[in-house]
Amino acid sequence: MPIIDLSATIESKDISPVDRTQITYSDHTAGAEQVENMMGVPTSLMRDGEGWAVEVFDYFSTHGGTHVDAPYHYNSTIQGKPAQTIDELPLEWFFSDGVVLDVRDKDDGDPVTVDDAQAAIAKAGHTLKPLDIVLVQCGADRYYGQPDYMMHGTGVTAEATHWLYDQGVRVMGIDAWGWDRPLYLQAAEALEKSEPGIFWAAHQADLAYSQIERLVNLDQLPPTGFKVACFPLKIKGASGAPARVVAILED
Repeated sequence: MPIIDLSATIESKDISPVDRTQITYSDHTAGAEQVENMMGVPTSLMRDGEGWAVEVFDYFSTHGGTHVDAPYHYNSTIQGKPAQTIDELPLEWFFSDGVVLDVRDKDDGDPVTVDDAQAAIAKAGHTLKPLDIVLVQCGADRYYGQPDYMMHGTGVTAEATHWLYDQGVRVMGIDAWGWDRPLYLQAAEALEKSEPGIFWAAHQADLAYSQIERLVNLDQLPPTGFKVACFPLKIKGASGAPARVVAILED
């Protein structure tokens, strides 16, 4: 079965406080020194005089790179109940049939509406069912790793998010920095109108669902006819976690 990697590579970067990663690499020479210090075994007794190679995350946001959001990321309570953290979510959410909603004809900041979602699903030839994993392709992944990456992407409206949720969808992903339209556009409108419910509208839609953000390679997928595996790391009490997201295509 062909497997397509939909995850960005984890590497040191500093885009924002919530999207920062710093990795320290320890090579085999350093590992040999650690072995000798810990166990008293000299390098002469190790193959090629080398010990273990180890990497340490000095700084690693749970929302850096390709990751899955838990409801707790959006608010402390959802529908009047304590919001679930990433370790509390059912595993059944994270392996299911996938469908790609191709909205690459939309401009940055022009969010996906209910009509857009329904039209894209129809174009994909897919019949949506509970626990399908919906992947929104706006093409912003081509900017991944660039300084203006956060400025790109359509985003999805709160109304479209509600509609998908009402169809039984619990995991929705996008190949942009975030599920909502770019932060600077949300912030400008919220400040101009001085109204709640504009900034982070789809995140704070009061729904117990998960988002996959910062996907890549959706252009390598067919519109439908594949499985998505997107299991997040099991981090206790966390609002999200990195995931190795892949699509498994039919033979």
